Amino acid sequence: MKAKTIRLHPDDDVVIALEPLAAGSHIETEALPVLEPIPAGHKIATRDIPANGPIRRYNQVIGLATQPVRAGQHVHVQNVMMADVENDYAVGVDALPTQFEETPATFMGIRRPDGRVATRNYIGIMTSVNCSARVARAIAEHFRRDLRPEALEDYPNIDGVVALTHGFGCGIDVKSEGMAIIRRTLSGYAVHPNFSAVIFVGLGCEANQIGDILASRGLSESATLHSYTIQDVGGTTNAVRQGIDLVKSMLPKLNDIKRESVPASYLTVGLQCGGSDGYSGISANPALGAAVDLLVKNGGTAILSETPEVYGAEHLLTRRAASAQVADKLISRIDWWKDYCAKNGAEMNNNPSAGNKAGGLTTILEKSLGAVAKAGTTNLMEVYEYAELVTEHGMVFMDSPGFDPISATGQVASGANLICFTTGRGSAFGCMPSPSLKLATNSATWRRQEDDMDIDCGVILEGSTTIEELGRVIFERMLSCASGQASKSELHGYGQDEFVPWQLAVVT
Repeated sequence: MKAKTIRLHPDDDVVIALEPLAAGSHIETEALPVLEPIPAGHKIATRDIPANGPIRRYNQVIGLATQPVRAGQHVHVQNVMMADVENDYAVGVDALPTQFEETPATFMGIRRPDGRVATRNYIGIMTSVNCSARVARAIAEHFRRDLRPEALEDYPNIDGVVALTHGFGCGIDVKSEGMAIIRRTLSGYAVHPNFSAVIFVGLGCEANQIGDILASRGLSESATLHSYTIQDVGGTTNAVRQGIDLVKSMLPKLNDIKRESVPASYLTVGLQCGGSDGYSGISANPALGAAVDLLVKNGGTAILSETPEVYGAEHLLTRRAASAQVADKLISRIDWWKDYCAKNGAEMNNNPSAGNKAGGLTTILEKSLGAVAKAGTTNLMEVYEYAELVTEHGMVFMDSPGFDPISATGQVASGANLICFTTGRGSAFGCMPSPSLKLATNSATWRRQEDDMDIDCGVILEGSTTIEELGRVIFERMLSCASGQASKSELHGYGQDEFVPWQLAVVT
């Protein structure tokens, strides 16, 4: 019985199973018998590996053997341990000038009065503290089309009224880094182009005062930026009523928009992966990377994040750094995460989840090497703090945890007006006010969860298309989604519950 596998590099110690392999089957391309059952997406040793010997995938070390491994055996958590690797950062050696398209691609965007371009037209109800979450949600629920279609029936150009609430705002030192991050995140959403207007609702006595949130970005109230507190307006009922009335008063003007053709340079895409599996670094991630290369060539911007999920592969990014300063910023963030984990009794290799491992991933090194493929091959132009406004075009990096909702929240606060999210195990995710496209790494997940997936990248594994061809498809889907075509997550109404700012502060 022939076994179907894929080899990623001639010098690798493993190949990847493209389907479940039975013991006794034969890998003809490797002249190798399979000695034990191998799940789909998992690794098979192609040569004998001694105990403590390095194991290579992508021609990179992904771990060390904990015991002798025979050719044909399953290579996974039972016989692989984390390795301490010293990678050559080789700053800038692979950096090349970007070859921009003479005639850039376009999409149908919404141009705001100040020149920013939106991909959606939402009204946002933001909170300064968890205490005002109930009021914010009540305001948004009043305008839900599925519950009260008449509320917005005269305003077809309004995509919705959304409440983005969080569980913080008090018990935090107002001068702490944690408070600065929360304020940077909230104020980033306040100026996001996909919000035509924002209303901030507070309790009144919280540490995280609305005035301080606005001041953190030099903002002030205007015709499209309002704020009030429950205590000042006389309680919950009045606070809900005031929010509803404010939204009603703004609807006619905010509905008066039209889409127009704009260059792809106005598109900023946040790159995410969640529920990764052994195929992520073979299909969806490199295909998304090919789309990113096209986006950059057309003047657009892509934001790579999830710092713990580039650990062990950061040298692949520093080699493409536009300058030594950019490379140093990335290295310093990796060092910060090492210290952060050590101080809190954690380790970077805690990152692969149970689902990641069931899907074939073994160590954070293996996961990271696949994850960075989302960033394509163009230069690393800049490195940003979490939720810091992205101003550079091209492929950039924003520091964040690997937890998808926190990472994507930071990307949107930084200005991402579209999210592309690869998944192997199958994720359900949205990120209002920015649409989120889901890319399945394998066709089994696509067939099982097509209700949530936008693109099947498993066709690469089946040999019916190439990474470059599917990259073009993904890029075109970015443009159509940015032009208003709804993603699957939008159709399901995902995106409000996934707003999760990163919380670093000590809570007292």
